[in-house]
Amino acid sequence: MYRTIFSDEEDIKHFLANVATSDWNEEQDAGRPLSEGTEILVQQFPQHEANIRAFYSRWEEMLGDAFWDTVEIFKELKESGKYKIYALTNWSAETFPIAQSKFDFLNWFDGIVVSGAEKMRKPTPEFYHILLDRYHVKPEEALFIDDNYRNILAAEKLGIKSIHFTSAKELKEELTRLGIV
Repeated sequence: MYRTIFSDEEDIKHFLANVATSDWNEEQDAGRPLSEGTEILVQQFPQHEANIRAFYSRWEEMLGDAFWDTVEIFKELKESGKYKIYALTNWSAETFPIAQSKFDFLNWFDGIVVSGAEKMRKPTPEFYHILLDRYHVKPEEALFIDDNYRNILAAEKLGIKSIHFTSAKELKEELTRLGIV
């Protein structure tokens, strides 16, 4: 989306590294309202007000498309009927429903715990416990898959076997090796 606003790739990188940072976005994922997060940033960087406001007002444009090869693995696991599949996601409570309406597969989960709704996020151990307790999941019987290594480490500290997602191909290979698919 920012390629339609900035004319230079370096300006985009600078804006996302220094203004609308991942740390700032994670605060909304942890439950801060989008409007509050936006106003805080506008006060800090008034020269970027329009660019900051675009972050959430045009958020669906930034969402992009699904990783369909990964969705195919999810579909295979779901259709096997062998597993309950839950989502433990760092996502704003305000933007997750937009993604759910855009991508039907986000409704295939047997349960979802959204960080923005819970006011905490991965890798906080308490956040994992919400899912484990709510859905009666035993850590030693679970398999956690995540693309963020810090989240993998947190799950493993709780006794949850984990796979660090790097590609659909590698995930499929690891699930096959484990006899899951």
